[in-house]
Amino acid sequence: MPIFMIILVSLVQGVTEFLPISSSGHLVLLPVLTDQPYQGRTIDVAAHVGTFFAVLFFLRADITRIIIGILSFGKHNPNDAQLGLMLMTATIPVIGAGLYVNYANWNWLIMIETLAWSNLLFAVLLWGADRYGLAMKTMNDMRFSPAIFIGLAQICALVPGASRSGVTMTAARMLGFDRITAARFSLLLSLPTIAGAGILKTRDLVKDGDLALGSDAALVALLSGLMAFLAMRAMMAWLARANFNIFVYYRLVLGAALIWAIQSNMFA
Repeated sequence: MPIFMIILVSLVQGVTEFLPISSSGHLVLLPVLTDQPYQGRTIDVAAHVGTFFAVLFFLRADITRIIIGILSFGKHNPNDAQLGLMLMTATIPVIGAGLYVNYANWNWLIMIETLAWSNLLFAVLLWGADRYGLAMKTMNDMRFSPAIFIGLAQICALVPGASRSGVTMTAARMLGFDRITAARFSLLLSLPTIAGAGILKTRDLVKDGDLALGSDAALVALLSGLMAFLAMRAMMAWLARANFNIFVYYRLVLGAALIWAIQSNMFA
């Protein structure tokens, strides 16, 4: 794999995985824009491993409290134990839907048109939720009902361009959670989701006999993790003082540019 593609895949995966702008949507564009073949599932798994450990390190304090709460059966800190159970419960819908979609092999899921329109649609939804959301609730107000609603919203992220981070933050803002809480819960919810997706892809690799993780994959994992960590820090710092509009504007421009390119037969 050319070194520039290793760096590009790592940069795109790492930066876009946790920002509300869709990592899968950007990765779909790489072969189109670079004339390079699809990077392969081995590199996909490596990139997801890198981002998984990045968010694990970034939220290490929260995750430690959740694990202690669960292992103590809620005696040490019932709120942390409950949060852990909510995260696991909220992940069930997307895992079930993901298994179905993974083997459905729907062509429209890899079409540039789908990517373009989903960017526009979910950008507008994010803007509306952020503009009119009350922003009164914090993580202490999270309960099973809103957690499951946010988890169900993750199913939309199976469509390239929808963005897992974007739809979960949108759902949280719709329910009145503040921006930092929406982002934190989205990051926490990414852990079981990314782990599930990684296990599914690894199973496919084992089934196909394509499990050769070499230096390319190791470098992708390292760079993706580093980029993801920096992107999470930047996002949380931004949301502490501003709104989601910068992400909304970016997605509107991207969606409009893709539609223009389609109409101009640039992807023919």
